[in-house]
Amino acid sequence: MADAQWMVEDRLGLFVHFGLYSEAARHEWVMTYEKMTTLQYERYAKYFDPDLYDPREWARAAKAAGMRYVVLTTKHHDGFCLWDSAQTDYTVMNTPFGSDIVASFVEAFRAEGIRIGLYYSMLDWHHPDFTIDSLHPRSEEPNVDELNAGRDMERYRRYVRAQLRELLTGYGPIDYMFFDYSYTPETSPEVWGHKGREEWGSAEIVELVRELQPNALINDRLDVPGDVVTPEQYQPEDGMTSDGHEVLWEACQTLDGSWGYYRDNQAFKTPDLVARMLIDGVSKGGNLLFNVGPTARGVIDDASARLLRELGEWMRFHSRSIYGAGRSTFAPPRDARYTQRGDRLYLHLFAWPFGQVHLAGLADRVEYARFLHDASEVPFEVIPEDAIAMNTKMGGLPSGTLTLALPVRRPDVLVPVVELFLRTIEE
Repeated sequence: MADAQWMVEDRLGLFVHFGLYSEAARHEWVMTYEKMTTLQYERYAKYFDPDLYDPREWARAAKAAGMRYVVLTTKHHDGFCLWDSAQTDYTVMNTPFGSDIVASFVEAFRAEGIRIGLYYSMLDWHHPDFTIDSLHPRSEEPNVDELNAGRDMERYRRYVRAQLRELLTGYGPIDYMFFDYSYTPETSPEVWGHKGREEWGSAEIVELVRELQPNALINDRLDVPGDVVTPEQYQPEDGMTSDGHEVLWEACQTLDGSWGYYRDNQAFKTPDLVARMLIDGVSKGGNLLFNVGPTARGVIDDASARLLRELGEWMRFHSRSIYGAGRSTFAPPRDARYTQRGDRLYLHLFAWPFGQVHLAGLADRVEYARFLHDASEVPFEVIPEDAIAMNTKMGGLPSGTLTLALPVRRPDVLVPVVELFLRTIEE
């Protein structure tokens, strides 16, 4: 297994969904949602020309937002390839743009010190050997059985491995391979034409990645165990586990519910919500892989760009509570989350209390407390257990409670964070 420590340290990554669906601008599944024929969908390739595409600009925006790794969709379910693949003509090279997007993307992000992840869809609605299932654009045609009769998934598996060999050998060191996805009778009973480890040839794919990029992490969507568990579009209630043991995980989240650029979708997450999602994940031992879907001109849209800037401003002052941090054994107060890195405990206040916040079990553990955004001291006290609450006098707190004295005015940051320096307890 590849060393996953870098992902634990980095915690925040950027997902980029970019392709022909960016032109349709109404969801990356538009080909299936609108039951387009291959010919109807191919017209987007005729006009695909992201003339304002500047991966250096994207990379700088990601770095400024505090993102330390990136995942690019090299091929999504529509089968269109963003690199110069020798296995098909259905690539960016045969569009008006005519240049290898994966190559320029990897070069730009690597130059900013950002680790490289490549997304590859196991689905392919364009390939003639990919058997039609209920997710396929042609699933509602009356002669599906006849259409599938000439399709050969073994030929498709060879195609996949050949393409993966190109990606794994043509772009230098790859840190992360993100495969998407399996739908088996156990996980997707509502689907017909299920596909999982047997249909994908998952064992051979894992073997190929381990051979060509032994340091690359692999996600969990090949219907075989992977290095990273990838919950999508929800926040886990707690850390992710397997056989009772915690595993490395990242929550994959969109800005507006669509992965590809969706012009008319206005269901945007707010910057403070995204910051809280990041904090919540780290407090449970996980990462956040946050998505942008650039426009067909090759530009990160205004809503995404603003969010990245605001998240970056928060990360500028608060990244110590994120990078290399994780779950704490201390129980946080209501409407708050803890992350911990060594002897520093970070209190993230999702709601702003009046005057005080009470921290259980920390009475004899904290040496010093300060806000992260400006390093200003936060006074604290331990109120005796037998103190009686009366008028303006506080009391009645459980033994071992530490009380922080907060200003009435909430700091003007997305989520205020108090950094607590812990005292070592002698055994």
